[in-house]
Amino acid sequence: MNQTTTKPSADRREFVAKLIASAPEALIVTGLGSAAYDVFASGDRDKNYYLWGAMGGSTSIGLGLALAQPDKPVVVITGDGEQLMGIGSLATVAVKRPKNLTLVVLDNGHFGETGMQRSHSSLGTDLVAVAKGFGIADSFSTSSVGSAEEIAARINSRSGLVFAQVFIDANEPPRALPPRDGPFIKNRFRAALGLKPF
Repeated sequence: MNQTTTKPSADRREFVAKLIASAPEALIVTGLGSAAYDVFASGDRDKNYYLWGAMGGSTSIGLGLALAQPDKPVVVITGDGEQLMGIGSLATVAVKRPKNLTLVVLDNGHFGETGMQRSHSSLGTDLVAVAKGFGIADSFSTSSVGSAEEIAARINSRSGLVFAQVFIDANEPPRALPPRDGPFIKNRFRAALGLKPF
């Protein structure tokens, strides 16, 4: 049975826009594909680090950023397919336990970038249980757009590691494509952190 027919779900673009608006100082790392489009659609910012490749790598990149910038809130916004591909990264995140890192998994129960095949999260894998099993105690799921403000409050407080699975509609909103120039994205992001380009 498809999760999208049995569980309530949030509008992905509305949720992401509300989350970012409520955490304006956050450094955001996106997963590739739809997560990047959702973040870009909410308004381009120099504190957004869009991934166009390296599927499964967003959580690891977010971890490195959170450790390097402990005084800044760091948010990874990715999809269920990418998090499943990089599932082992949750173990390292749990071991390092940065208080300024929030992982937001937009879960539509499908592999959206490869043809909308059903993903493991709609076939029985409980991502919250997996995250808790790795040791991320503050792990939970939601299907409410209103919870974006609650998650943003945790982001802004930088008071602990958070894993939030957000059940979203299994639809494909119009693509909003962020810049594809990797060096530009990298150097703009570094400049926002007060670092020199390289």
